[in-house]
Amino acid sequence: MVDIVHPRSAGRALEAAELLAWFDEHARELPWRAPGVSAWQILVSEFMLQQTPVARVLPIWLDWVARWPTPSATAAAGPGEVLRAWGKLGYPRRAKWLHDCAVRIAAEHDDTVPDDVETLLGLPGVGSYTARAVACFAYRRPVPVVDTNVRRVVARAVDGVAEPGSPAPVRDEAAVAALLPADDVAPRFSAALMELGALVCTARAPRCGVCPLSSCRWREAGYPASTAPARRTQRYAGTDRQVRGRLLDVLRAATGPVTRGQLDLAWTTDPAQRDRALDSLLVDGLVEQTGAGLFALCGEG
Repeated sequence: MVDIVHPRSAGRALEAAELLAWFDEHARELPWRAPGVSAWQILVSEFMLQQTPVARVLPIWLDWVARWPTPSATAAAGPGEVLRAWGKLGYPRRAKWLHDCAVRIAAEHDDTVPDDVETLLGLPGVGSYTARAVACFAYRRPVPVVDTNVRRVVARAVDGVAEPGSPAPVRDEAAVAALLPADDVAPRFSAALMELGALVCTARAPRCGVCPLSSCRWREAGYPASTAPARRTQRYAGTDRQVRGRLLDVLRAATGPVTRGQLDLAWTTDPAQRDRALDSLLVDGLVEQTGAGLFALCGEG
C-alpha cells in the first residue's frame, strides 16, 4: 500500500536540487562509494551487484578488494581461485567473466580500467549498464546509468505509470539522459536516482510519504495500477541453477580434481538433471575435465 501523499505540484519531475539534497542526507555508506576507491574496485562491485542484494555483496567485495586490489592481482590468482572466492553470490559465470576482464585490462590497458563507454563495452562480461556505471561512478562521466531501480523511478515520476515497460536500452538511456543536469553533478544525480529507487520508490510498498520529489506524475494521477501481467516468482529450489551450485560446492571444497562419483553424490534426486547441469558447467568453462577423467574448477585441472 502507498503511503500518504504530497500536495499536488505542477513542478517538473526529478528536480536535481530536491533529489541531491535527499541523497546527501539518506545515501547509504557503501564502501565502493568511498573516496579513493579505484575504478577496478568499482567495476568489481558492479559485477557482483548484478541480480544480487547489497547485503550479500558487501562482505565478499571487502575481502575481494583487500586480496586482489588490481586487475593484475586478480588475473594472477587464476580463474579457479576467483570462482572459489565468488562463493555463494550466484550466477558464477560473472566470476569467470570478471577474471577474463582482469586479464584483458592487465594485458591491454596497462592495468587501468578504461574510462570511456565504447572501450569498456569491449571487455568480457561488460554490458551497457556496467560500462556506463563505471564511466559515471569511477570517472565522473555524465552518461545515463539505467538499472531496474532507475527505470521504475522514471516510469512513475515522469511517465505516470506504476511499472516500466520491457527494457529497451536505447530508449531508456535517452529518457534518463534527458534528466541529467548539465553540469558536474550529473554523476551524483545518477547515483541519487538509483538510490531513490532502491530505498523509497521500491517495486513493492513504495514509501511515497517520504519521497523528496515534489512532482511525481504517478502520484498526481492517483497511483493508477499496473496493467502489465503479474510477474512469475523465480524459484530456485530444484532448478538447474541449484544443481550447478551443488556441483560447484563440491569442487570449491576440494583440494584437487574430484571423481565423477564424488560429483554424483551432490545431487541424487535426478541423475539426468545432474548430468545436464554438469555439461552446462563444462560448456560455460567453469569446470574442466582432466585427461584422467577427473573434474576441477577452471584452470585447476
